[in-house]
Amino acid sequence: MAKIFCIANQKGGVGKTTTTVNLSAGLAKIGQRVLLVDLDPQGNATMGAGINKAKLHASVYEVLLGMSEVASARLVSENGKFDVLPANRELAGAEVEMVELENREKRLKDALAQVAAEYDFILIDCPPALSMLTLNGLCAAHGVIIPMQCEYYALEGLSDLVNTIKKVHAKMNPDLSIIGLLRVMFDPRMTLSQQVSTQLEQHFGDKVFKSIIPRNVRLAEAPSYGIPGVNFDPASKGAQAYIAFGAELVERIKSM
Repeated sequence: MAKIFCIANQKGGVGKTTTTVNLSAGLAKIGQRVLLVDLDPQGNATMGAGINKAKLHASVYEVLLGMSEVASARLVSENGKFDVLPANRELAGAEVEMVELENREKRLKDALAQVAAEYDFILIDCPPALSMLTLNGLCAAHGVIIPMQCEYYALEGLSDLVNTIKKVHAKMNPDLSIIGLLRVMFDPRMTLSQQVSTQLEQHFGDKVFKSIIPRNVRLAEAPSYGIPGVNFDPASKGAQAYIAFGAELVERIKSM
């Protein structure tokens, strides 16, 4: 059965989508069967995986509303060698349409249960807000991976996210836990980055992944070509870091 992880952070621009796409491709490179679920109406993970969000026959929107199943809506990322449950702007309407639906927080969980046996990992790219979409992601997941920059504002938002995860764990999903914190866009030349990184290690201990994703131009360029960074330039420091992170994640869940 698949391990289902949300990549979540209520703060925008912290590398959630970059992490989801590259972790998916990195895991695929080491032989794992992966499904990426794009839960963000912007559809950036869909595009980053090389899928045209303007030409979808079905998407996660139809899946959440019960008009399609995951098996018929998913597509293959030829550039990343993993499957994608894509998203586009239609998904923004799901927020309103789901309000009146039964069991609305667990629509994604029920849909993914039908294909979970086909994958080793299901990775969910959540939007940067605590919305009905994010709630569906958290209710479907076994754990949360939190990508964060080592800066002051990131620490401020982290406590809010941790509290949200605790509430969802207590009231809706007892399986949910924090798998780990991933330091992204890291610049070792900045004293603040070093200080915040040290604070995270002191406060969260072994919940902080050893892998650190550096600030990397090649990772930033890759989405415009529709190719995950780990495949766009496998020799780049960013690509190597995500492949190492994938291997570390596989090892970490063995001991869970």
